[in-house]
Amino acid sequence: MGSRALLGTEVTGPSAPDVAALEAPLHPRRDLRGLVAHQIFGPLLALVVAVVVFSLTTTTFFNPDNLALIAQQSVVVGTLALGQTLIILTSGIDLANGAIMVLGSVVIGKMAVGHDPVLAAMLGVLVCLALGAVNGALVSWLKLPPFIVTLGVMSVVMAAARLYTNSQSYPITSGFLTALNDGPVIGGVTITYGVMLWIGLTALLGYALTQTSWGVRVYAVGDNPRSAELAGIKVRRVLLSVYVVAGLVYALAAWQALGRTPTADPSGYVNGNLDSITAVVIGGTSLFGGRGGVVGTLIGALIVTVLQNGLTQAGIDSLYQQVATGVLVIVAVGVDRLVRRRQVR
Repeated sequence: MGSRALLGTEVTGPSAPDVAALEAPLHPRRDLRGLVAHQIFGPLLALVVAVVVFSLTTTTFFNPDNLALIAQQSVVVGTLALGQTLIILTSGIDLANGAIMVLGSVVIGKMAVGHDPVLAAMLGVLVCLALGAVNGALVSWLKLPPFIVTLGVMSVVMAAARLYTNSQSYPITSGFLTALNDGPVIGGVTITYGVMLWIGLTALLGYALTQTSWGVRVYAVGDNPRSAELAGIKVRRVLLSVYVVAGLVYALAAWQALGRTPTADPSGYVNGNLDSITAVVIGGTSLFGGRGGVVGTLIGALIVTVLQNGLTQAGIDSLYQQVATGVLVIVAVGVDRLVRRRQVR
């Protein structure tokens, strides 16, 4: 298994065959086949093609300001999608992630009125963590289907956000709470701290998934929970940890949302769950679990935003934008199904 050992608790170094492969001379064709077979090759190619097409068909798409805007527009859903990726890797799904983020943001927004914004932010984080733990406990310990659990939690949380705020929105005036929409100006373009956080979080989770024993267990549970349990992996504990970490990621997305739109709105991001699933699927992570990663999810979120931005600049109706995104999702799932069948054979 190379650098992953399911039976152990540590991530070991490469096995002898792997070392031999590393020491072997490079073979151009073999390297090319390996690149094409890599999970992120398809999404990355799709992103490059979309950027090239829109750059050639519109006059403003490739402007630095517009490219920076695309990155900024991607951060909230992109961060939500990182948490969604962790759950989908375990063969689950989270329909409540957008609602959890919104509840966290309105808790922060309402508490920040007349109170310390840092304390308000900490309370919002605790709310998101608690709801992630609730999802994880219901899925791992009661063994309820993730789809049903998160669907029910989504309904409860959406109602809770409206009840807590009396369906009112709260303007955000604290510089701390909107700080992620600021950032250094490089080459006349603002690179926001929200974008930096998104990229940094992707790198951190990518490292955790590929270089730690926790990541090995996450993939093992998603691929075959029964086999993982027989290998000595505490499946329930892994599932609970995944949902709790996802809750923390949703809290960070809530902070980013307050920076992007300085208003805590209980009716905001109503499609956040579906948009995050779209980014994950387009990014190459399998809905059947055990295959994919957060780098592909980052690319998937960018693809969705690039499509929306480019088609808008090309004068295409927003309904056709939804059609294009839907077709892309279906194609991505179809490709994943074909890859799974080939692997089984």
